[in-house]
Amino acid sequence: MSKNDEAVMGVPYYTAQNPYQAGAIPPNAVFGDPKGVPIQQTIYRDTPAPFNCVYCGSSGVTTVRSKPSLAAVIGCMMPMMLGICFLCPSMDCLWHKYHYCPSCKEKVANFEKSDPCAVMDPPHWTQQSFALPGI
Repeated sequence: MSKNDEAVMGVPYYTAQNPYQAGAIPPNAVFGDPKGVPIQQTIYRDTPAPFNCVYCGSSGVTTVRSKPSLAAVIGCMMPMMLGICFLCPSMDCLWHKYHYCPSCKEKVANFEKSDPCAVMDPPHWTQQSFALPGI
C-alpha cells in the first residue's frame, strides 16, 4: 500500500453515506446545559442549543426567537383556500430560528427553514439542537 492509499488515523472514513450528514444524532451529543463540558461544535436547529458564547465567554443554552419562513406562509395558505388561516401562529416549527446568548443578548446563530416543501414533511418539522463534546 503506497503512502497515498493509506487512510489517515483518527479521522473517520465512511465508504457509504456519513450518517451524521444524513441527520443522525451522534450518541455522545450534549442536549442541555453543557455544565463545564468542553464543546467542539454546536448544531443549531429548532430548540435551544448548548454553546460557548464567542462574545462574552459564557456557556449555557441559547434563547431562541422565531420569525415566519416561506414554509410557514405556504402552510398558512393551504387552509386559506377554505377561508381560514389559523395555522400561522401555531406552526412555529416551520419558522426561522435565531439563537441568542442569554448573558450578552448577542445573536450567535440562525437556523433558517429555506425549503417550502417542509410543509409536507411533518417528521422533520422540529429538529433538536445539540452539541458535540470536545475530546
